[in-house]
Amino acid sequence: MQTPHLNSPPRPPRPRTALRTASRAAWVLAVCSALLLVLVAAEWRPLIDLDTGISRTTHRWAVEETGVTQTFRVLTDWVWDPWTMRLLCAVAVLWLGLRRDAWWTALWLAATCALTALVQQVLKAAVGRARPVWPDPVDSAHYAAFPSGHAMTATVVCGLLLWLLHHYAAARAARLAATAVAVVSVAGVGLTRVWLGVHWTTDVVAGWLMGALTVCLAVSVHRRRRPGPAARRTAPSPRESPAS
Repeated sequence: MQTPHLNSPPRPPRPRTALRTASRAAWVLAVCSALLLVLVAAEWRPLIDLDTGISRTTHRWAVEETGVTQTFRVLTDWVWDPWTMRLLCAVAVLWLGLRRDAWWTALWLAATCALTALVQQVLKAAVGRARPVWPDPVDSAHYAAFPSGHAMTATVVCGLLLWLLHHYAAARAARLAATAVAVVSVAGVGLTRVWLGVHWTTDVVAGWLMGALTVCLAVSVHRRRRPGPAARRTAPSPRESPAS
């Protein structure tokens, strides 16, 4: 048995290990999403009472704190709106499409975002959950409540763009900055939807869970079809034996 030399470079992470990790995360997210969907559809009383209590409290704050409420309306209607997120995704698709070796990734990103929008609407129609109703509303929204389209879209777009930065080995500073912006955006959009009284808390949680599940599944598909640049660089060439 050969012992590796002390000065030998560390082995790159195995693609199969990353795929197994993504698969396990997807299973956990799928189970949590399905459980929450069933409880909401069955109108499980403890969950409904929790949603109602949180919504009443946050709505009272929203009515009292008009400055915060107006700021949240701007953020949710313009900065974190699903169409703003889709526009950001379209810019990334265009950038990838202009790269000679990234056309498949561009199609993958566009298809994932389009499928996310379709799944949202199907779930909303299937569950048919009514939004909160207030005598003194501070904002309005249309269509059914479950899941939150704002939360799910932000989670998918931010998650995929962060993964692409890692996939193409962007600078560490850029990745850290993008991670901070993504965390604030995904958490912030959920907060604004509950604060403005247009979603129940579980609508937002479902959007986060289903969005994260979509990211895990999409990344697994991409990794099976296209290995990362680092994996391609470290893979042995046809003329080179693995032991050399």
